[in-house]
Amino acid sequence: PVAFSIGLSGFSFFMIRDLPMTVLVQKSISTSQSFTMLAIPLFILAGNLMNSCGITKRLMRFANACTGHMYGNIGQVSCLMSTLMGGVSGSAVADASMECRILGPEMTRLGYDRGWSAAINGLSGLIVATIPPSMGLIIYGTVGEVSIGRLFMAGWVPGILMCVLLMLAVTWSARRFGYKPEHDHPAPLSEILKALLDSIWAILFPVLLIVLIRFGIMSPTESGSFACAYALLVGTVFYHELTWESLLQTLRDSVKDITVITIILAFSGVFGYGIVFDNITVTIANALLGITSNSAILLLLVVVFLLICGMFMETTVIALILTPILLPVMRSIGVNEVVFGMIMMTTVTFGVMTPPVGTALYAVSDIMEDRK
Repeated sequence: PVAFSIGLSGFSFFMIRDLPMTVLVQKSISTSQSFTMLAIPLFILAGNLMNSCGITKRLMRFANACTGHMYGNIGQVSCLMSTLMGGVSGSAVADASMECRILGPEMTRLGYDRGWSAAINGLSGLIVATIPPSMGLIIYGTVGEVSIGRLFMAGWVPGILMCVLLMLAVTWSARRFGYKPEHDHPAPLSEILKALLDSIWAILFPVLLIVLIRFGIMSPTESGSFACAYALLVGTVFYHELTWESLLQTLRDSVKDITVITIILAFSGVFGYGIVFDNITVTIANALLGITSNSAILLLLVVVFLLICGMFMETTVIALILTPILLPVMRSIGVNEVVFGMIMMTTVTFGVMTPPVGTALYAVSDIMEDRK
């Protein structure tokens, strides 16, 4: 619905302005055929392949070995696993849904409230917004002409900070609700090391991506191709869990995910053309600068604005439409483009858990309700 709403608004703009329809078609096609944007479907396919080849359950065992002695330990697993899975899924909604399916039954068995479990699994997905290869950072970097390699490098700091703070929040709330640790003492170092070695191929993946992109060995799009090949190699050679049946199902699921994003990308090109044609970017920039010239206050106003947008629009749509509007304003007041990228993508990703258009909120609520 969001994709077609954008498309209809773009079509209406062309009708009202009496612009040639050939431009509308060209803009739709050119946006979806961007070489850099090709990284998005490739990373979606790679993430689905890694979920099918046994990487996810190995990461869960490693996370559980590290957090089994903490209050609300399955909630802690969710936070740590989101940090580890950020380099695999790249999508907050996909991460939240996957964790509810995997961790939800165990949370219910241990007596965790379903609402608490859904909230933890959904909010921990926010970490995926910054850990490479974040889909949002790729879109932001492409639209705003910001180095994706620099964005990937910068994403680790807020990602790890969010993981630590969310784990502290889980500890506090779990103590309050009486969700006791699964083990009285931390797991032996030998057990943690064994789980680490068992999941080493998954943990190495985001590190390899950053090294390859940062040192110019691969472009983000080429690294997406590398990610698919890496997932196939791990699933068939190292873990021996990727079968023809699971591969075909993974391809079907990936086609569905990619189709939705591609339609949004195509129609957003038409919408973006209208923004530039009517000088909306300049108008909004002047309006914001007219309120205050203080960079801190202006940045705070933009964050509030993005939070409100996240309540009504998809993360992908916000990144595509608002990046060319807000980034020039931030540059003009001296805010670093990489720092603003971290702030913007974390803020708008929060929208996946806020109604009325909270896609992850609805997904985790639906999955946890099925666990009665």
